[in-house]
Amino acid sequence: MDIQLKRGILEICVLAALRKKDSYGYEIIKEVGQYAQISESTLYPILRRLETAGALTVREETYNGRLRKYYAITKKGRERIRSFLSEWEEMIRLYRFISEEEANE
Repeated sequence: MDIQLKRGILEICVLAALRKKDSYGYEIIKEVGQYAQISESTLYPILRRLETAGALTVREETYNGRLRKYYAITKKGRERIRSFLSEWEEMIRLYRFISEEEANE
């Protein structure tokens, strides 16, 4: 899969994981990891990009004596998911067209 496309999809997956509740890195990796391979070295740059873009916010809390960052989706992040889903409809139509042509050969 094209690296840029995969990166964009992983960003949406991270936002989708945060729709249910605020979360921290390890928990996000477990959630997204059920559907796509993601590592810490992939996740944290995504989180920074999403924060810079205003798609999520970050707060720090102490948990068992350690500082933990919790991420929360913003209105802009939810809008980004909706935008992705509407654009994905076109991608599905293109996929169907491409796979139909491939099946006929």
